[in-house]
Formats: sequence, C-alpha cells, structure tokens
Amino acid sequence: MTDWIRGKTALVTAAGQGIGRATALAFAAAGAKVVATDINETTLADLAGTDGVETCVLDVLKDEAVRAVVAETGPVDVLFNGAGFVHAGSILEMTDEDFDFSVDLNVRSMIRTIREVLPAMLERGGGAIINMASVASSMKGVPNRFAYGTTKAAVIGLTKAVAADYVAQNIRCNAICPGTVESPSLRDRMRAQGDFEAARAAFIARQPMGRIGTPEEIADLAVHLANATYTTGQAYAIDGGWTI
Repeated sequence: MTDWIRGKTALVTAAGQGIGRATALAFAAAGAKVVATDINETTLADLAGTDGVETCVLDVLKDEAVRAVVAETGPVDVLFNGAGFVHAGSILEMTDEDFDFSVDLNVRSMIRTIREVLPAMLERGGGAIINMASVASSMKGVPNRFAYGTTKAAVIGLTKAVAADYVAQNIRCNAICPGTVESPSLRDRMRAQGDFEAARAAFIARQPMGRIGTPEEIADLAVHLANATYTTGQAYAIDGGWTI
C-alpha cells in the first residue's frame, strides 16, 4: 500500500468519539496533518495535544461554520465525512421533522463539506473524499431504520456522483459502509431499549462473526482508502459478514 496520505492535510468531522476519533488518530499515525472537528467541545478535548492533530469545534449543519473552518484550515487533501445520526423507527413512526434532520445531518452536511474542499483539491490536482455510509442503506434493508437507511443510501449515491464527475481530475470519492460498531451512540441506543444487556446480546447475535466491530477496524479502512490511488466511486461494506 502507498503512503500517499503522509504529509497531507486531512479534515475529519465527528472526530470527538467513535469512528471519527479513531480515524483522526489513524490518519495522524499514518503521517497526515489532521484537523479534527466536532460539535462537542468536551469530547473533542480528548484529542488535544495529540501529535499531528489540531482540534476545532464545528457544527456541520451550518454553511458559514463549515466555510470558516475550511478557510482557516487551508487546502484539504483528505476529507473524512463522519457526522451522522441514527434515527430509530419505521416510515409510519417517523415524523417529517425527524426525516428533515436526518437528511440535513446525514446528507447535506457532506454536501456542505465537499463543496468547500473540492475547489482546492481540483486546483492542486487531486484529493480523497471518504464518506461514512452504512450497510443499512441501498445495501440492506434493516428494520426500524427508515430515515437512517434512506439517507445512507443517498450517501452512496452522492459518493458515486462525485466520483463520476471528477474522476478525470484525480478526485477519489468512496464510501465506507459499516455494520454494527462499538461506539457511545450504539451504547446509548442499547440503553434506550430498557435492558442494556439484553439489547447488547441481541446486537451481537445478529453478527455472523459473533462480535461487534471496533472503531479502529473502520479507521483502518479509511486509511486504506485515503492511500488507494486507483480506487474511486466504491461503497465498501465492513460488517462482520452481515451482508453475505
């Protein structure tokens, strides 16, 4: 594998915890200059002082905030779009407000960041964009995940559209589609079901490998895609065999 990412500038959203945090650390370990952003200043503070990592509070729902952070960062070589929200419920249980929020955070936030970093990538002759999607998308129908699955399917679509539009300009755009991964948000969803241990056992029982994935495993794939200079427009399932 090449080490294309070494010495490059990487912007990571939702870096305060979970997959985003693991990816920021993995990019830094691979030699990138990382700008780690999150809306939560408290969780982001855990990354402060890490070699190769600068932190910045960012609300990806606000155009002007995204614009300001990218302007302050300067040209971005690698964009990791990690911000998202898992809404629980079927189409009949979901409100219009629920769906609007999911579209804004899961889809439009990626459009905001891509629009801001892409011109400099084109001017500099290339770049890598990595979007967090999910196997709960166009890959697999998952019960009780209507808004989430619909918006993550849109992420795969926008990934392929960006890749197709800019492949000749050396812009690589790929999506990572995890299955069930350890994270604070996953634990929150388990607690919300009332019986944490029973909910966790049920999540694990659905995994063909018999365990839940780790954020570091997803981060390894993100580093690979940042360095994969002949790969674009792909949606990679990393799900412990869930979609076999």
